[in-house]
Amino acid sequence: MSSFKGNQAQKHRLSVFPKGPLEIPSPTEADWPKDDEKDFVFKDLDQELDSLPQPYRMINKLVNHLFNRSWEIIEERDSLREVEKNWIVPAIYHPVAEIRLDKMPGGMAVSHDYLFIGGPKGFSIYNLHNCKRIYVLEKFKADVISIWATDLGNDVLIVPIDEMGIVRLFYLCKDSLYHIKAINEVDDSSKQSTCLKMEISQNGDFAAFLFQGAGDVWLEVYKLPKEIWLKEMEHPQSTLNQKKKAKQLQLSTPDSAVTESIETDLNISFKSDLKLSLPVFVMKIKPPKPIAGTTFKSPLEVFAKVEDYVGLGSGQNHFIKDVQWEQHMETFYASYKKHLEGEWEEEPLSMATFHFFYTNSLTTMPMDVKSSSGIACVLGIHWNGRHNLFFYSLNKTQKDKTEYENVWPCAAPIVMSQISSFSSYLALVCEDGVLILWDLAEGFLFGVVALPEGCFCQSIHFLRFFLVHEGQNVYPDYPVKFEVVCVVLCTDASLHLVTASGTQGPTSKVLVGRPVMHMEEAICAVAPVPALPGMVLIFSRNQSVTLMDVAKAEVLCAFSAPTCHPQALPWKPLFAVSPHHPYFLLHGAHPHGQTTSTEDPKKSTDSVFYFNFEDYLLLKDISKKCTISQMAVNFSQMLPVEKRCEQVFQKSIQMTKTQMKGREQWSRLRKYSIMLQKELLKR
Repeated sequence: MSSFKGNQAQKHRLSVFPKGPLEIPSPTEADWPKDDEKDFVFKDLDQELDSLPQPYRMINKLVNHLFNRSWEIIEERDSLREVEKNWIVPAIYHPVAEIRLDKMPGGMAVSHDYLFIGGPKGFSIYNLHNCKRIYVLEKFKADVISIWATDLGNDVLIVPIDEMGIVRLFYLCKDSLYHIKAINEVDDSSKQSTCLKMEISQNGDFAAFLFQGAGDVWLEVYKLPKEIWLKEMEHPQSTLNQKKKAKQLQLSTPDSAVTESIETDLNISFKSDLKLSLPVFVMKIKPPKPIAGTTFKSPLEVFAKVEDYVGLGSGQNHFIKDVQWEQHMETFYASYKKHLEGEWEEEPLSMATFHFFYTNSLTTMPMDVKSSSGIACVLGIHWNGRHNLFFYSLNKTQKDKTEYENVWPCAAPIVMSQISSFSSYLALVCEDGVLILWDLAEGFLFGVVALPEGCFCQSIHFLRFFLVHEGQNVYPDYPVKFEVVCVVLCTDASLHLVTASGTQGPTSKVLVGRPVMHMEEAICAVAPVPALPGMVLIFSRNQSVTLMDVAKAEVLCAFSAPTCHPQALPWKPLFAVSPHHPYFLLHGAHPHGQTTSTEDPKKSTDSVFYFNFEDYLLLKDISKKCTISQMAVNFSQMLPVEKRCEQVFQKSIQMTKTQMKGREQWSRLRKYSIMLQKELLKR
């Protein structure tokens, strides 16, 4: 009599033999049935193990998982040690100065020789060269959360925004600070609008503000009369007499407001008695209406609307009726009903990205309007979730109707855009990961480049074109056309270099790959350094700051500053890079009790750390020798005599062809005029 265990073992042994009747295989192996391979099981009977009962089976799984995970950690550490052996540890530079603050700064901005830091109830002005505080303005009802500064020749336009969303304009001229206007401040707090975004043209001729209030979003554009401001400051007494009887708009401030001027080489005083001319309102732009049924009665009305190309490509001027839209929506809902069921999220308010352009070719200009070079003449704007980039002419008055003069439609919604210095180049990033590069000054499309699959643009920055001369990056001191260099930071923390040259299409190169194992090394922000050709600052999540040479894709050095940031929250670095000087400023914080200041450490933990590139040996020569002449470039890249003769010969042939075409056209025109004269004489 066999036991239960014996029966089980016998059944288990039988399973190792082939299933089903045996067949004689065909002579060739190619004719063998592939399904038979599954039926044959070859196992070593001595290696058969009985399955463990519970709870030992669960313990066995946990122990095996523990061993496997430990082995993975060991292999990871070994591979990391091998990589670290090949690493070249960059030089680490410490700040050369420190600015102690009583509170976390509400934004930083650099203009000319000044540093502006937002703070409680106002902002402070520092000397950029010695980090000494020059002036403190505390006249607001709320703390400043962001601040901008723009060069107006030798003067500075300061634009702070406080926690209530009120945006104000200040004008700094020599040693005097003037308050111009609070753009959106009202007496009734229930009607108060909030400033979401702002943009000032390169030369400070125009300013645009995106406001939100009462469930609506709109954009307001103002012209800044900076020439009139200079005249009013040259003759302040006449200005006071003219505006003595006029109603003055005072800066709202409590009685306990404080203005402090520090005794330094440069003293700044706040001029509250002189009121400068107010910005001139140009236009108000609202988001485009959603596409709905047509209001036109005939196709001729549609053609008449787009006869002068106004509105062509916006999708608004069509001949689709409401009934057709309803049928389309019913068909769409019936097809995707299972995907549309559930709770619908409330649609967010429209947000806009806008830029000022300096070329007239984007819009149709009236014949009697003369645009000055270097002054913004066009405003470009695109709204989130929209495919179109709208262009508005800035040569308007309040009586003119606010309509766009031109529109550029794209194949996918535009998610981001960026312009270079003086709007020479434009980059449009679409929702499908496509990057479009334009040369606006010449009306030339560089081309389209697609980011790698799964990469979506987080930020894009234009770099000033540079050359690599004898292993060092240098700026050419002569004008260069049809050359674009920009860095693109993607949402997966990878960094790409996009370049385009002339008729050659844009190319993309990976500078920093996506982190796979160490996510703390992921890049969170990038900033170009104008003082160092081809260099960008890279800010990582582990609060490290490095300087990269994009031409070599190498890290040159790192900058160290004390930071005290909660590890649970993503690091959002607050920094400012001077556009004219080799300075870089970074906000940091000392841990409580670890401060070198004589002040109370609990009261002053925040600081702004000051880095001067010329104080570091590795970067000193790069900063001082950052330009090259065209003669030096031609000498270093001198061609053989045969090549130069060939180039001269080709140019002469091209000039001869152009002259021949002109002569042929002139002879044809002369023959045509003689024929007309003969016809007139006959009549």
